[in-house]
Amino acid sequence: MGLTSALSSALSGLRATQIGINVVATNVANAETPGYSRKVVSLETATAGGSGVGVRVASVNRELDIYVQRQLRTELAGSNYIDVIAKFRQQIDQMYGEPGAASALDTIINGFASSLQTLSADPQSVASRQAVLNAAQVMAQKLNTLSSDITMMRNQAESGLADAVERVNGLLKTIESTQNQIIALSGQDVELGALLDKRDNAVLELAGLIDIQVTSNGKNQISIFTNAGTSLFDMQASQLAFDERPLSAQSTWNADPSISGTGSIKLVAPNGYSLDLIADHSIRSGKIAGLLELRDDILVKAQAQLDEIAHALATSLSSRSIDSTAATSGAQSGFEIDLASLQNGNSISLTYTDNAGPTTHRVTIVRVDDPSSLPLSNTHTADPGDQVIGIDFSGGVAGALAALNAALGPNVQFDNPSGSILRVLDDGGPNLVNIDSLSATVTASTLQSGGPTLPFFVDGNSNTLYSNFIDGGVQQKLGFAGRIAVNANLLTNPSGLINIDANTLPGDATRPDFLWQRLTATNQSFSASTGIGGVNTPFSGSVVNFAQQVISHQSTATDNALRLKEGQDVVLNSIQDRYAEGTSVNVDSEMARLLALQNAYAANARVMTAVKEMFDLLMRV
Repeated sequence: MGLTSALSSALSGLRATQIGINVVATNVANAETPGYSRKVVSLETATAGGSGVGVRVASVNRELDIYVQRQLRTELAGSNYIDVIAKFRQQIDQMYGEPGAASALDTIINGFASSLQTLSADPQSVASRQAVLNAAQVMAQKLNTLSSDITMMRNQAESGLADAVERVNGLLKTIESTQNQIIALSGQDVELGALLDKRDNAVLELAGLIDIQVTSNGKNQISIFTNAGTSLFDMQASQLAFDERPLSAQSTWNADPSISGTGSIKLVAPNGYSLDLIADHSIRSGKIAGLLELRDDILVKAQAQLDEIAHALATSLSSRSIDSTAATSGAQSGFEIDLASLQNGNSISLTYTDNAGPTTHRVTIVRVDDPSSLPLSNTHTADPGDQVIGIDFSGGVAGALAALNAALGPNVQFDNPSGSILRVLDDGGPNLVNIDSLSATVTASTLQSGGPTLPFFVDGNSNTLYSNFIDGGVQQKLGFAGRIAVNANLLTNPSGLINIDANTLPGDATRPDFLWQRLTATNQSFSASTGIGGVNTPFSGSVVNFAQQVISHQSTATDNALRLKEGQDVVLNSIQDRYAEGTSVNVDSEMARLLALQNAYAANARVMTAVKEMFDLLMRV
């Protein structure tokens, strides 16, 4: 090697060492910068004609474990998902109250039931009557408040979705612009670590909002998809669109935006292609998935639980059964019933046996005065074994006959012998069908109904009778917890708690005892839409039992969510620590590197000095 080659090699060493020192200085300066990844210099031998002529910097690389980075994105999405659910769950649990606490929902309902029991023991007591009404008003107001709080939380989730979608769009734009800068500078002698960090930090934040997969082509270019395979970024960023709406207790999501009561998230690709991400089930984790589950499932079920309690309170105290009488017509036999008091939303129960099986059929016929609400689903009732048929009775029994006869076929025949009488008969021929029973459940409409049932609770301040009617395809029950109120007529006339009719004695305990029994001892099935019980195995019990079950259910769900959050936090912290070990800057290690670079710099400088001295000697010679 000649002196010129030695001088060139030493000079290249100085240059490489200078770059190394600059990288170390940058690392130290950014030791506390969030999202900064440690940079290292990669060197290679410089050659000419097959011989080494020094050293050169091949690249400045980031210290990064791609596998751990991928895990971090996945766990961050899961952590944000359960975190938002756990926070809302805790709010619901606090609202409902700890079981047995003075302000808890079950305690307030138990207090109302106990006040009826006290009144039953002393029906003439003016104070006991007023105590019943006070307890009823407290209970109704508690349900009103809880329903309002649930609606407020759903609106918070809706607003959270709007904010999250806006942030997703901002991050996708940041990723697009940063990627364009990376591509533009890739062919130049420019260190890209800072831009790659900026892009990866945006991708990591995006992963916390929506579950994603990131693919790379090996040239510092990435593409981003949801885990369902929907493209969010591929050289160009797609954008999300969210039509935020004010929500009420009746607001539900529907894939048809013209009838949906909540906002939908649509992806709009750069080529104009549009996709509803909710309908397509493309969002499965991350904060957005958590907010969607809260808005469209968890909080909807919480509202359904409150509505079911309010519904059970109103119907348990106001509903009475009308029995039928045996009837015949020639060879046909069956039953007939007077439906004069059947109101919109009330139902008729029919049981018949198909002897070909034999198979017993239970049919619930619901009076529906709004034909646009037909047909009804079998989930209209909590009974898993009945067939639900909605019939327009707005034209009276005679006007409903055609629809009734069309509903069950020729072997079950309906007719109207007179007035409001409905008669159900078998086929009368080869005895293909037997009519087993017929009854109706109707709502008491006045305080002096002639029986112990009482329209204690009504729908809102307008004192509308509650019969769970269907209007516009929506049950009166939906959102009823926010509107339930004590009958104004009862508030102005507390004697209605006792007086079944004008002849009731002041000390008659029939009605308060009946009402107390209906709340505490009469079992009924509750809708599976509440999330308690299943469609085929609905929860069955008294109103008080169901209220206690609701409190227990929410408490258990909250505990489960908190446990999941704790577990997810442990996993996320572990992954974050592993990621930090590989990417974070250790100042002590950097100082050691700096000393090594300093020595290398000094050595290369000494080589250059020695070569210069040799050149000077040669010149003198």
